[in-house]
Amino acid sequence: MFKAARELSTRPDRSLPRKTVLVTTTTHLGSWQAGFADQVICVNSLSEITKLEMNLPTGVTLLIGKEINNRLSGLSTDKLEKVRRIAEEQNLPLLVEADGAQSRPLKAPGEQEPAIPEFSKHVVVVAGLSGIGKQLSREWVHRPEIFAELSGLNLGDEITFEAMVKVLRNTKGGLKNIPSTAHRVLLLNQADTVNLQAQGRSISDQLLNDYPLSIISSLGKPMTLGTQIMDTTAEGQVEIYAVVEKIAGIILAAGGSSRFGEPKQLLLWKGQPLIRHVVSAAMSAGLSPVVVVLGAFGQEVEKAISDLPVRIVNNPEWTAGQSSSIRTGLRALANDVGGAVFLQTDQPHISQMLIKKIIESHRETLAPITAPQINGQRGNPVLFDVNTFSGLLSLNGDVGGRALFPSFKVNWVIWHDPTQLMDIDTPADYQKFLEMFMDSEEIV
Repeated sequence: MFKAARELSTRPDRSLPRKTVLVTTTTHLGSWQAGFADQVICVNSLSEITKLEMNLPTGVTLLIGKEINNRLSGLSTDKLEKVRRIAEEQNLPLLVEADGAQSRPLKAPGEQEPAIPEFSKHVVVVAGLSGIGKQLSREWVHRPEIFAELSGLNLGDEITFEAMVKVLRNTKGGLKNIPSTAHRVLLLNQADTVNLQAQGRSISDQLLNDYPLSIISSLGKPMTLGTQIMDTTAEGQVEIYAVVEKIAGIILAAGGSSRFGEPKQLLLWKGQPLIRHVVSAAMSAGLSPVVVVLGAFGQEVEKAISDLPVRIVNNPEWTAGQSSSIRTGLRALANDVGGAVFLQTDQPHISQMLIKKIIESHRETLAPITAPQINGQRGNPVLFDVNTFSGLLSLNGDVGGRALFPSFKVNWVIWHDPTQLMDIDTPADYQKFLEMFMDSEEIV
Protein backbone atom coordinates (compact mmCIF):
# COMPACT_ATOMS: atom_id res chain seq x y z
CA MET A 1 0.00 0.00 0.00
CA PHE A 2 2.77 2.45 0.92
CA LYS A 3 4.70 1.59 -2.25
CA ALA A 4 1.61 2.44 -4.30
CA ALA A 5 1.12 5.65 -2.31
CA ARG A 6 4.73 6.67 -2.90
CA GLU A 7 4.44 6.18 -6.65
CA LEU A 8 1.17 8.09 -6.75
CA SER A 9 2.71 11.01 -4.90
CA THR A 10 5.71 11.33 -7.22
CA ARG A 11 4.42 10.33 -10.66
CA PRO A 12 5.17 13.04 -13.25
CA ASP A 13 1.60 13.48 -14.44
CA ARG A 14 0.51 14.76 -11.03
CA SER A 15 0.13 18.54 -10.83
CA LEU A 16 2.79 18.77 -8.09
CA PRO A 17 5.95 16.66 -7.75
CA ARG A 18 4.82 15.39 -4.34
CA LYS A 19 1.10 15.93 -4.28
CA THR A 20 -0.92 14.64 -1.36
CA VAL A 21 -1.84 10.96 -1.13
CA LEU A 22 -4.06 10.02 1.80
CA VAL A 23 -3.52 6.66 3.48
CA THR A 24 -5.44 5.04 6.32
CA THR A 25 -6.75 1.71 7.57
CA THR A 26 -10.01 0.15 8.66
CA THR A 27 -8.08 -2.38 10.79
CA HIS A 28 -4.69 -1.74 12.39
CA LEU A 29 -1.15 -1.02 11.29
CA GLY A 30 2.06 -1.65 13.18
CA SER A 31 3.53 1.52 14.66
CA TRP A 32 6.76 0.89 12.75
CA GLN A 33 4.88 1.20 9.46
CA ALA A 34 4.33 4.91 10.15
CA GLY A 35 7.89 5.41 8.94
CA PHE A 36 6.76 4.77 5.37
CA ALA A 37 4.69 7.99 5.39
CA ASP A 38 5.95 11.53 5.00
CA GLN A 39 3.74 12.60 7.88
CA VAL A 40 1.36 10.96 10.33
CA ILE A 41 -1.71 12.84 11.51
CA CYS A 42 -3.83 11.67 14.43
CA VAL A 43 -7.48 12.44 13.78
CA ASN A 44 -9.55 12.49 16.96
CA SER A 45 -12.41 14.71 15.80
CA LEU A 46 -14.20 15.85 12.68
CA SER A 47 -12.89 19.38 13.27
CA GLU A 48 -9.33 18.10 12.87
CA ILE A 49 -10.27 16.77 9.43
CA THR A 50 -11.56 20.23 8.55
CA LYS A 51 -8.18 21.69 9.57
CA LEU A 52 -6.49 19.07 7.43
CA GLU A 53 -8.61 20.09 4.46
CA MET A 54 -7.58 23.74 4.87
CA ASN A 55 -3.86 22.91 4.95
CA LEU A 56 -3.17 19.71 3.06
CA PRO A 57 0.44 18.55 3.30
CA THR A 58 2.23 17.16 0.27
CA GLY A 59 3.43 13.58 -0.01
CA VAL A 60 2.19 10.41 1.66
CA THR A 61 -0.07 11.37 4.57
CA LEU A 62 -1.09 8.63 7.01
CA LEU A 63 -4.30 9.33 8.94
CA ILE A 64 -4.80 7.33 12.14
CA GLY A 65 -6.99 7.27 15.21
CA LYS A 66 -5.01 6.16 18.25
CA GLU A 67 -1.78 4.32 19.00
CA ILE A 68 -2.13 1.52 21.53
CA ASN A 69 0.45 -1.18 22.24
CA ASN A 70 2.47 -0.34 19.12
CA ARG A 71 -0.60 -0.57 16.93
CA LEU A 72 -2.13 2.27 14.93
CA SER A 73 -5.92 2.22 14.69
CA GLY A 74 -7.90 3.54 11.76
CA LEU A 75 -10.65 6.11 11.51
CA SER A 76 -14.24 5.77 12.57
CA THR A 77 -16.88 5.46 9.85
CA ASP A 78 -17.95 9.10 9.99
CA LYS A 79 -14.37 10.38 9.92
CA LEU A 80 -13.48 8.07 7.03
CA GLU A 81 -16.50 9.29 5.07
CA LYS A 82 -15.41 12.90 5.52
CA VAL A 83 -11.89 12.03 4.37
CA ARG A 84 -13.42 10.30 1.33
CA ARG A 85 -15.35 13.47 0.47
CA ILE A 86 -12.19 15.58 0.69
CA ALA A 87 -10.30 13.13 -1.51
CA GLU A 88 -13.08 13.15 -4.10
CA GLU A 89 -13.53 16.93 -4.17
CA GLN A 90 -9.80 17.62 -4.43
CA ASN A 91 -9.01 14.68 -6.70
CA LEU A 92 -6.64 13.05 -4.22
CA PRO A 93 -5.82 9.34 -4.08
CA LEU A 94 -7.14 7.63 -0.95
CA LEU A 95 -5.68 4.23 -0.09
CA VAL A 96 -7.24 2.12 2.65
CA GLU A 97 -5.73 -1.00 4.18
CA ALA A 98 -8.73 -3.25 4.87
CA ASP A 99 -7.23 -6.56 5.94
CA GLY A 100 -4.00 -8.19 7.05
CA ALA A 101 -2.44 -11.64 7.08
CA GLN A 102 -0.02 -11.27 10.02
CA SER A 103 2.96 -11.60 7.68
CA ARG A 104 1.78 -14.93 6.24
CA PRO A 105 1.63 -15.31 2.45
CA LEU A 106 -1.97 -16.53 2.54
CA LYS A 107 -5.08 -16.05 4.61
CA ALA A 108 -8.81 -16.61 4.72
CA PRO A 109 -11.01 -13.81 6.11
CA GLY A 110 -12.63 -14.07 9.50
CA GLU A 111 -16.25 -13.28 10.26
CA GLN A 112 -15.83 -9.49 10.30
CA GLU A 113 -13.16 -9.38 7.59
CA PRO A 114 -12.24 -7.74 5.33
CA ALA A 115 -13.45 -4.29 6.39
CA ILE A 116 -13.79 -2.79 2.90
CA PRO A 117 -15.49 0.62 2.71
CA GLU A 118 -18.58 0.56 0.53
CA PHE A 119 -17.34 3.59 -1.42
CA SER A 120 -14.24 1.74 -2.67
CA LYS A 121 -13.70 2.07 -6.42
CA HIS A 122 -10.82 -0.41 -6.67
CA VAL A 123 -10.17 -3.40 -4.43
CA VAL A 124 -6.80 -5.15 -4.58
CA VAL A 125 -6.81 -8.71 -3.21
CA VAL A 126 -3.28 -9.80 -2.30
CA ALA A 127 -1.99 -13.38 -2.10
CA GLY A 128 1.57 -14.65 -1.71
CA LEU A 129 2.63 -17.27 -4.24
CA SER A 130 5.31 -18.50 -1.84
CA GLY A 131 2.52 -20.35 -0.03
CA ILE A 132 2.15 -22.81 -2.91
CA GLY A 133 3.65 -26.17 -1.98
CA LYS A 134 3.77 -25.30 1.71
CA GLN A 135 1.85 -27.02 4.48
CA LEU A 136 -1.61 -25.73 5.34
CA SER A 137 -0.75 -24.56 8.83
CA ARG A 138 -0.49 -21.39 10.88
CA GLU A 139 3.10 -20.97 9.76
CA TRP A 140 1.99 -20.19 6.20
CA VAL A 141 -1.71 -19.31 6.41
CA HIS A 142 -3.56 -16.87 8.63
CA ARG A 143 -6.81 -18.57 9.74
CA PRO A 144 -5.86 -21.98 8.27
CA GLU A 145 -9.07 -23.65 9.46
CA ILE A 146 -11.19 -21.32 7.31
CA PHE A 147 -8.77 -21.71 4.39
CA ALA A 148 -9.14 -25.50 4.68
CA GLU A 149 -12.93 -25.24 4.65
CA LEU A 150 -12.96 -23.02 1.56
CA SER A 151 -10.31 -24.95 -0.38
CA GLY A 152 -11.38 -28.51 0.43
CA LEU A 153 -7.97 -29.31 1.90
CA ASN A 154 -7.26 -30.70 5.34
CA LEU A 155 -4.95 -29.07 7.84
CA GLY A 156 -1.44 -30.28 7.13
CA ASP A 157 -2.08 -30.86 3.41
CA GLU A 158 0.13 -29.32 0.76
CA ILE A 159 -1.27 -26.05 -0.57
CA THR A 160 -1.83 -26.35 -4.31
CA PHE A 161 -2.51 -23.61 -6.84
CA GLU A 162 -5.93 -25.25 -7.38
CA ALA A 163 -6.65 -24.64 -3.71
CA MET A 164 -5.61 -20.99 -4.06
CA VAL A 165 -7.97 -20.62 -7.02
CA LYS A 166 -10.87 -22.03 -4.98
CA VAL A 167 -10.24 -19.66 -2.07
CA LEU A 168 -9.66 -16.58 -4.22
CA ARG A 169 -12.89 -17.03 -6.20
CA ASN A 170 -15.01 -17.90 -3.17
CA THR A 171 -17.43 -15.22 -1.98
CA LYS A 172 -16.38 -16.17 1.57
CA GLY A 173 -12.73 -15.96 0.57
CA GLY A 174 -11.01 -13.59 -1.83
CA LEU A 175 -14.25 -12.05 -3.09
CA LYS A 176 -15.73 -11.47 0.34
CA ASN A 177 -17.22 -8.04 1.06
CA ILE A 178 -16.07 -6.49 -2.22
CA PRO A 179 -18.61 -3.83 -3.26
CA SER A 180 -20.44 -4.78 -6.44
CA THR A 181 -19.37 -1.55 -8.17
CA ALA A 182 -15.67 -1.88 -7.33
CA HIS A 183 -13.07 -2.89 -9.90
CA ARG A 184 -11.43 -6.12 -8.68
CA VAL A 185 -7.66 -6.54 -8.96
CA LEU A 186 -5.68 -9.62 -7.93
CA LEU A 187 -2.08 -9.04 -6.83
CA LEU A 188 -0.14 -12.31 -6.81
CA ASN A 189 3.00 -11.33 -4.96
CA GLN A 190 6.21 -13.22 -4.08
CA ALA A 191 6.66 -14.56 -7.61
CA ASP A 192 10.34 -14.94 -6.84
CA THR A 193 11.02 -17.94 -9.13
CA VAL A 194 10.21 -18.80 -12.72
CA ASN A 195 8.04 -21.66 -11.48
CA LEU A 196 5.99 -19.37 -9.22
CA GLN A 197 5.61 -16.88 -12.05
CA ALA A 198 4.19 -19.67 -14.23
CA GLN A 199 1.87 -20.73 -11.40
CA GLY A 200 0.74 -17.12 -11.12
CA ARG A 201 -0.13 -17.01 -14.81
CA SER A 202 -2.18 -20.20 -14.46
CA ILE A 203 -4.05 -18.82 -11.46
CA SER A 204 -4.70 -15.50 -13.23
CA ASP A 205 -6.00 -17.21 -16.37
CA GLN A 206 -8.46 -19.28 -14.35
CA LEU A 207 -9.70 -16.24 -12.43
CA LEU A 208 -10.15 -13.78 -15.31
CA ASN A 209 -13.92 -13.75 -14.88
CA ASP A 210 -13.51 -13.04 -11.16
CA TYR A 211 -10.60 -10.60 -11.35
CA PRO A 212 -10.46 -8.76 -14.71
CA LEU A 213 -6.94 -7.60 -13.82
CA SER A 214 -4.20 -9.67 -12.19
CA ILE A 215 -0.63 -8.58 -11.45
CA ILE A 216 2.17 -11.09 -10.95
CA SER A 217 4.92 -9.43 -8.98
CA SER A 218 7.74 -9.58 -6.50
CA LEU A 219 7.69 -6.60 -4.17
CA GLY A 220 10.82 -7.61 -2.31
CA LYS A 221 11.26 -9.70 0.81
CA PRO A 222 10.75 -8.59 4.43
CA MET A 223 13.78 -8.49 6.70
CA THR A 224 13.92 -9.32 10.40
CA LEU A 225 15.21 -6.74 12.86
CA GLY A 226 15.46 -8.45 16.24
CA THR A 227 12.09 -10.11 16.70
CA GLN A 228 10.22 -7.59 14.54
CA ILE A 229 9.53 -8.32 10.87
CA MET A 230 10.27 -5.16 8.92
CA ASP A 231 8.56 -4.74 5.58
CA THR A 232 11.03 -3.12 3.19
CA THR A 233 8.82 -3.16 0.11
CA ALA A 234 7.61 0.44 0.37
CA GLU A 235 11.00 1.68 -0.75
CA GLY A 236 12.51 -1.52 -2.14
CA GLN A 237 12.84 -3.21 -5.50
CA VAL A 238 9.66 -4.04 -7.40
CA GLU A 239 9.44 -6.54 -10.23
CA ILE A 240 6.28 -6.82 -12.31
CA TYR A 241 6.46 -10.00 -14.35
CA ALA A 242 3.05 -9.93 -16.01
CA VAL A 243 -0.23 -8.05 -16.04
CA VAL A 244 -3.03 -10.43 -16.96
CA GLU A 245 -6.19 -8.84 -18.34
CA LYS A 246 -9.07 -9.85 -20.54
CA ILE A 247 -8.03 -9.46 -24.15
CA ALA A 248 -10.93 -9.38 -26.56
CA GLY A 249 -10.98 -10.77 -30.06
CA ILE A 250 -12.66 -8.59 -32.70
CA ILE A 251 -13.24 -10.37 -36.00
CA LEU A 252 -13.85 -7.99 -38.88
CA ALA A 253 -16.26 -9.82 -41.19
CA ALA A 254 -18.39 -7.01 -42.64
CA GLY A 255 -16.75 -6.61 -46.03
CA GLY A 256 -18.51 -7.07 -49.34
CA SER A 257 -15.70 -9.11 -50.97
CA SER A 258 -15.86 -6.89 -54.05
CA ARG A 259 -12.58 -8.14 -55.52
CA PHE A 260 -13.50 -11.78 -54.96
CA GLY A 261 -17.03 -11.76 -56.34
CA GLU A 262 -18.69 -13.79 -53.57
CA PRO A 263 -18.68 -13.76 -49.73
CA LYS A 264 -15.18 -14.71 -48.60
CA GLN A 265 -16.52 -15.27 -45.09
CA LEU A 266 -18.45 -18.31 -46.38
CA LEU A 267 -15.79 -19.92 -48.56
CA LEU A 268 -15.20 -23.51 -47.52
CA TRP A 269 -11.99 -24.92 -46.14
CA LYS A 270 -11.93 -28.44 -44.70
CA GLY A 271 -15.71 -28.51 -44.92
CA GLN A 272 -16.32 -25.34 -42.89
CA PRO A 273 -16.76 -21.65 -43.76
CA LEU A 274 -13.64 -19.53 -43.29
CA ILE A 275 -15.37 -17.47 -40.61
CA ARG A 276 -15.67 -20.53 -38.36
CA HIS A 277 -11.94 -21.21 -38.61
CA VAL A 278 -11.12 -17.66 -37.51
CA VAL A 279 -13.61 -17.80 -34.64
CA SER A 280 -12.20 -21.15 -33.50
CA ALA A 281 -8.64 -19.79 -33.52
CA ALA A 282 -9.71 -16.77 -31.46
CA MET A 283 -11.49 -18.89 -28.85
CA SER A 284 -8.72 -21.50 -28.68
CA ALA A 285 -6.15 -18.76 -28.07
CA GLY A 286 -8.12 -17.55 -25.03
CA LEU A 287 -9.48 -14.28 -26.42
CA SER A 288 -12.55 -13.20 -24.48
CA PRO A 289 -15.01 -11.98 -25.40
CA VAL A 290 -14.98 -12.76 -29.11
CA VAL A 291 -16.93 -10.16 -31.10
CA VAL A 292 -17.81 -10.73 -34.76
CA VAL A 293 -18.63 -7.59 -36.75
CA LEU A 294 -20.98 -8.25 -39.67
CA GLY A 295 -22.23 -6.08 -42.51
CA ALA A 296 -22.57 -7.41 -46.05
CA PHE A 297 -24.09 -10.89 -46.16
CA GLY A 298 -24.83 -10.48 -42.45
CA GLN A 299 -27.65 -13.00 -42.17
CA GLU A 300 -25.78 -15.69 -44.07
CA VAL A 301 -22.58 -15.24 -42.08
CA GLU A 302 -24.44 -15.13 -38.78
CA LYS A 303 -26.13 -18.42 -39.62
CA ALA A 304 -22.70 -20.01 -40.13
CA ILE A 305 -21.59 -19.19 -36.56
CA SER A 306 -24.88 -18.90 -34.67
CA ASP A 307 -24.06 -21.96 -32.56
CA LEU A 308 -20.73 -20.57 -31.33
CA PRO A 309 -20.30 -18.57 -28.05
CA VAL A 310 -19.53 -15.24 -29.70
CA ARG A 311 -21.13 -11.82 -29.68
CA ILE A 312 -22.41 -10.83 -33.10
CA VAL A 313 -22.82 -7.14 -33.86
CA ASN A 314 -24.00 -5.52 -37.08
CA ASN A 315 -22.26 -2.59 -38.72
CA PRO A 316 -24.90 -0.81 -40.81
CA GLU A 317 -22.20 1.57 -42.12
CA TRP A 318 -19.86 -1.12 -43.40
CA THR A 319 -19.64 0.54 -46.81
CA ALA A 320 -17.86 3.47 -45.13
CA GLY A 321 -14.77 1.31 -44.77
CA GLN A 322 -12.88 -0.76 -42.23
CA SER A 323 -12.71 2.01 -39.63
CA SER A 324 -16.49 1.81 -39.17
CA SER A 325 -16.22 -1.91 -38.31
CA ILE A 326 -13.39 -1.19 -35.87
CA ARG A 327 -15.59 1.34 -34.07
CA THR A 328 -18.53 -1.07 -34.05
CA GLY A 329 -16.40 -3.83 -32.53
CA LEU A 330 -14.86 -1.63 -29.85
CA ARG A 331 -18.21 -0.21 -28.78
CA ALA A 332 -19.45 -3.76 -28.18
CA LEU A 333 -16.80 -4.35 -25.49
CA ALA A 334 -17.30 -3.97 -21.76
CA ASN A 335 -14.97 -1.68 -19.82
CA ASP A 336 -13.12 -4.56 -18.17
CA VAL A 337 -10.94 -5.51 -21.15
CA GLY A 338 -7.28 -4.56 -21.34
CA GLY A 339 -6.97 -4.69 -25.09
CA ALA A 340 -8.23 -6.25 -28.30
CA VAL A 341 -6.80 -8.46 -31.04
CA PHE A 342 -8.20 -7.75 -34.49
CA LEU A 343 -8.57 -10.66 -36.89
CA GLN A 344 -9.57 -10.86 -40.55
CA THR A 345 -11.70 -13.54 -42.15
CA ASP A 346 -9.43 -13.72 -45.19
CA GLN A 347 -6.68 -15.21 -42.98
CA PRO A 348 -8.41 -18.38 -41.73
CA HIS A 349 -5.17 -20.28 -41.12
CA ILE A 350 -4.03 -17.86 -38.43
CA SER A 351 -1.99 -19.61 -35.75
CA GLN A 352 -3.53 -19.70 -32.31
CA MET A 353 0.01 -20.09 -30.95
CA LEU A 354 0.90 -16.77 -32.58
CA ILE A 355 -2.11 -15.14 -30.94
CA LYS A 356 -1.04 -16.55 -27.56
CA LYS A 357 2.50 -15.31 -28.11
CA ILE A 358 1.22 -11.81 -28.83
CA ILE A 359 -0.97 -11.86 -25.72
CA GLU A 360 1.91 -13.04 -23.53
CA SER A 361 4.22 -10.36 -24.92
CA HIS A 362 1.60 -7.70 -24.12
CA ARG A 363 1.27 -9.04 -20.58
CA GLU A 364 4.98 -8.56 -20.04
CA THR A 365 5.34 -5.15 -21.71
CA LEU A 366 1.89 -3.49 -21.75
CA ALA A 367 2.99 -1.97 -25.06
CA PRO A 368 0.34 0.14 -26.81
CA ILE A 369 0.58 -2.05 -29.93
CA THR A 370 1.89 -5.62 -30.18
CA ALA A 371 2.32 -7.01 -33.68
CA PRO A 372 4.09 -9.93 -35.35
CA GLN A 373 7.05 -9.35 -37.61
CA ILE A 374 7.51 -12.07 -40.23
CA ASN A 375 10.45 -12.00 -42.63
CA GLY A 376 10.84 -8.31 -41.87
CA GLN A 377 7.21 -7.55 -42.67
CA ARG A 378 4.35 -6.51 -40.41
CA GLY A 379 1.96 -9.41 -39.98
CA ASN A 380 -1.43 -10.07 -38.45
CA PRO A 381 -3.14 -10.25 -36.04
CA VAL A 382 -2.34 -7.10 -34.05
CA LEU A 383 -3.11 -6.46 -30.38
CA PHE A 384 -4.09 -2.92 -29.41
CA ASP A 385 -3.92 -1.95 -25.74
CA VAL A 386 -6.96 -0.24 -24.24
CA ASN A 387 -4.98 3.02 -24.15
CA THR A 388 -5.11 3.12 -27.96
CA PHE A 389 -8.89 2.66 -28.19
CA SER A 390 -9.58 6.40 -28.37
CA GLY A 391 -7.25 6.59 -31.35
CA LEU A 392 -8.94 3.65 -33.04
CA LEU A 393 -12.36 5.19 -32.46
CA SER A 394 -11.22 8.38 -34.19
CA LEU A 395 -10.27 6.63 -37.45
CA ASN A 396 -12.30 7.41 -40.56
CA GLY A 397 -12.64 5.91 -44.00
CA ASP A 398 -11.24 2.66 -45.31
CA VAL A 399 -8.24 2.53 -42.97
CA GLY A 400 -7.33 0.05 -40.25
CA GLY A 401 -5.32 0.06 -37.09
CA ARG A 402 -2.02 0.35 -38.95
CA ALA A 403 -2.78 4.08 -39.20
CA LEU A 404 -1.86 4.33 -35.51
CA PHE A 405 1.56 2.73 -35.85
CA PRO A 406 3.40 6.07 -36.30
CA SER A 407 1.73 7.46 -33.16
CA PHE A 408 2.34 4.63 -30.68
CA LYS A 409 5.25 2.45 -29.65
CA VAL A 410 5.04 -0.94 -31.37
CA ASN A 411 6.30 -4.08 -29.65
CA TRP A 412 7.34 -6.46 -32.42
CA VAL A 413 7.01 -10.22 -31.90
CA ILE A 414 9.31 -12.15 -34.21
CA TRP A 415 7.56 -15.06 -35.95
CA HIS A 416 9.13 -17.42 -38.45
CA ASP A 417 6.18 -18.83 -40.40
CA PRO A 418 5.81 -16.93 -43.70
CA THR A 419 2.44 -18.59 -44.43
CA GLN A 420 0.97 -16.28 -41.78
CA LEU A 421 1.43 -13.42 -44.25
CA MET A 422 -0.93 -15.04 -46.74
CA ASP A 423 -4.45 -13.71 -47.17
CA ILE A 424 -7.25 -14.40 -49.63
CA ASP A 425 -8.22 -11.48 -51.87
CA THR A 426 -8.95 -13.16 -55.23
CA PRO A 427 -10.16 -16.55 -56.51
CA ALA A 428 -6.54 -17.28 -57.48
CA ASP A 429 -5.46 -16.64 -53.86
CA TYR A 430 -8.19 -19.00 -52.67
CA GLN A 431 -7.10 -21.75 -55.04
CA LYS A 432 -3.48 -21.33 -53.96
CA PHE A 433 -4.56 -21.43 -50.34
CA LEU A 434 -6.51 -24.67 -50.83
CA GLU A 435 -3.60 -26.30 -52.60
CA MET A 436 -1.16 -25.24 -49.89
CA PHE A 437 -3.27 -26.35 -46.92
CA MET A 438 -5.52 -29.06 -48.36
CA ASP A 439 -3.65 -32.01 -46.87
CA SER A 440 -2.05 -30.33 -43.88
CA GLU A 441 -3.38 -30.02 -40.39
CA GLU A 442 -4.68 -26.63 -39.39
CA ILE A 443 -1.85 -24.53 -38.01
CA VAL A 444 -2.01 -24.21 -34.22
